[in-house]
Amino acid sequence: MGTFSEHWLDGLTLAPATVAGYRKIVRNQIAPHFGDKRLDTLTPAALTALYGTLRKNGGNGSRHAGEGLSPNTISKVHNVLAAILDAAMIAGYISTNPARHPTVAPPRAREIRASQDEIHVWTAAQLRAFLTWDRDDYRDPMHTLWATIAGTGLRRSEAIALMWSDFDATGQRLAVRRAADTANARTVKSTKTGSARVVDLSSNLTQLLTQWRSLRAEISPEFATGTAFIFGNDNGELRSPNEVGRRWRTRVQKAQGTIPDLPTLTLHGLRHTHATLLLLAGVQPKVVQERLGHSTIAVTMNTYSHVMPSMQRDAVSRLDALMGQ
Repeated sequence: MGTFSEHWLDGLTLAPATVAGYRKIVRNQIAPHFGDKRLDTLTPAALTALYGTLRKNGGNGSRHAGEGLSPNTISKVHNVLAAILDAAMIAGYISTNPARHPTVAPPRAREIRASQDEIHVWTAAQLRAFLTWDRDDYRDPMHTLWATIAGTGLRRSEAIALMWSDFDATGQRLAVRRAADTANARTVKSTKTGSARVVDLSSNLTQLLTQWRSLRAEISPEFATGTAFIFGNDNGELRSPNEVGRRWRTRVQKAQGTIPDLPTLTLHGLRHTHATLLLLAGVQPKVVQERLGHSTIAVTMNTYSHVMPSMQRDAVSRLDALMGQ
């Protein structure tokens, strides 16, 4: 199993970050249990036992050693196992795929959704307070990046991969065409869904980006050309997503010492905040889906189901107003 798994991984033609994720699953969850097993000795019962073990103490990472894995992670392990064994069956090493046996029950979608962490967001007042503090008190050179993510809902990797050719100041929009590749430093890849999208900007954000371009040009004219990264580092190079994440955490921690009751928020939480505030403001979920670049509207609705009760109450109030009640 270990030998064939490596052969299968080497033959994949998927995005490097995807392959890296599969390698991690094989290395941490599959190889330790099945690496030395013959392919034709794996049984549905053995796979079911593995999923039970992973639920109890499947975490092999340095930070999560001995901890049980989430239903979502176990589902990913199952999918990788099933794909490897499908390939083994096609190659003639096994006659049936034990991962496809009806007795093998990986976590269901309902269980996965129920186990997912609650989304944390800032209120409009908290977001406004942070951005004002970050600009005026902290005088943050990365303020425009935070404001852009807050005002567009872009993913971290998408925001740092923006080039000036993607910015249309006249039309007040950004074209999201690429993302930073977390598997290969200083390189870009296509967006998560593989397709480009256009995101409209507010007048304030358009002005902020225009001013930022002028500041970048003062450092070097090359930093303001069409092929330059909007949020490149001091050398004009693509920033590291992890570095940007660390800088965000530092800002939030410092802001919490000044802004009363400011909750901790991840940089991805800033994206969630953008979507939540739009939905609470009555923006149609389809528009939010398009701005965020979700593959389907179902992803948007499932992700932001916490906003739906408020939207339903607002819908009822509007209906009453139309009916004169």
